[in-house]
Amino acid sequence: MDGFGSDFSAGGSGGKIDPGTIMEQVKVQIAVANAQELLQRMTDKCFKKCIGKPGSSLDNSEQKCIAMCMDRYMDAWNTVSRTYNSRLQRERARM
Repeated sequence: MDGFGSDFSAGGSGGKIDPGTIMEQVKVQIAVANAQELLQRMTDKCFKKCIGKPGSSLDNSEQKCIAMCMDRYMDAWNTVSRTYNSRLQRERARM
């Protein structure tokens, strides 16, 4: 079995699926996927920008570059997320 149906069908409600529970589980899975994507993209971009020659350790300039890159990336991500959520709320209010 693929694992998707097994969590929902054996609930304590006699085999009935609770849509609220499913929606919460989907929201959690989406949040986890978004966090993983954020970390992966940030790692890729900052590594390419800051690490010239990979080695067994990072020198001070590489450490500072990585820290600053990650801070800027998180700031940009948060700005875009706030703007996107604000726009979604405006669109929902219009409907």
